Formats: sequence, C-alpha cells, structure tokens
Amino acid sequence: MGIKKTLALSVATAALGLTLMGGGTYAYFSSTAESSGTFAAGTLDLSVNPTTVINVGNLKPGDTAQRNFKLVNKGTLDIAHVSLATDYTVTNKEGAPVNIADLGDFINVQFLINQDKGDSVVYSTTLADLKKMTPDAVENKIFIPFFEERGGLKANSEDTLTVKFEFVDNGKDQNEFQGDSLQLKWTFTGKQGSGDEK
Repeated sequence: MGIKKTLALSVATAALGLTLMGGGTYAYFSSTAESSGTFAAGTLDLSVNPTTVINVGNLKPGDTAQRNFKLVNKGTLDIAHVSLATDYTVTNKEGAPVNIADLGDFINVQFLINQDKGDSVVYSTTLADLKKMTPDAVENKIFIPFFEERGGLKANSEDTLTVKFEFVDNGKDQNEFQGDSLQLKWTFTGKQGSGDEK
C-alpha cells in the first residue's frame, strides 16, 4: 500500500472509532428535582344594596327624597375605582303631548358623605347632566373624593353612599310634568388598582 492509502485508511479508522465512542453507552451520576407553581386569580364582585335606590311617587316641585345605599365588594380583591353610568327614560302622562323640557333637567341629585358634623355634599348636578357625563368623569367628581380617605372599597367590605334627590321648583308653571314618570338606571363598575409585588 502506498503512503497516501495508508494515511487515508488511518484517518477513516480514527473517525470510525470516534463515532463509535460518541454513540456508545457510558455511566454517569445524575440527580433530578421538580418544582411546581399555582396561579389563582382573585375576584372583584361589586353590588349595590338595595338594588332599587329610589322609588317614590306623587312628587311635586320642591319635594326632596334622601336615600342611603351600600356599595358592597364581595370579592377577594380591593376595588380601587368605581365609575357610574346614568340612563333614564321619561314617560309622559297618557294622552299628554310630548314634553319639550326633559324632566331629568328638573331632578337634582346630591351625592353626600356622612361626616362627624352631618352630611357633606361631594357633588351636585341634575340627572340630565349626569346622563351626559362619561363614567370616568363621574368617578372623578364623586367616587375619588368618596374613596379618598378609605383607599378604595376593600375586599369583603361595604361603604354607604347617601343621595338626595330634589324635584326642582323653578318658580314657573311646571304643569307639563304632571303625571309624568322617570325610570332611572344606574350602572356601577368596579375596577382593580395597580398590580402589587407578590
């Protein structure tokens, strides 16, 4: 055999040996360990008690009605923000012409906080203006001041909000509202605060 063939055969034999060594079985020490984790999301559960905030009849201009209702958080997480959307429907007395004026413009609403020396007005507006406001704007006017000292609505807690309604007497003829009714719908939305280090 020539030197080139011998050299080529030697290289091929060495490569085959390395391949067999790499693919062969060999013994080693080993140890394994496992860990696991759980992620469970908390809950926000906002409700209002009573669900009917007000139900009065036989109103006349100048009448007022004050009601308390509770915002209840039955969830496991604190509610940092509460927004409120207002909607209502006015029903005219049967057979009466459709009003030009909106009865909601004449129902004033005062949101009150009970303090040591009596109730303090947080915000006052008409139902018509409240209906036009975005829920976030209502939060800024009512619930941020209301929750300021409380740090929100804590999990498994409740807070009482007082509302005073007034059928505004404008000192003029308001006969067009006789027999009318207004059906109010408030939608409260609770939101979490920012995330915490766990």
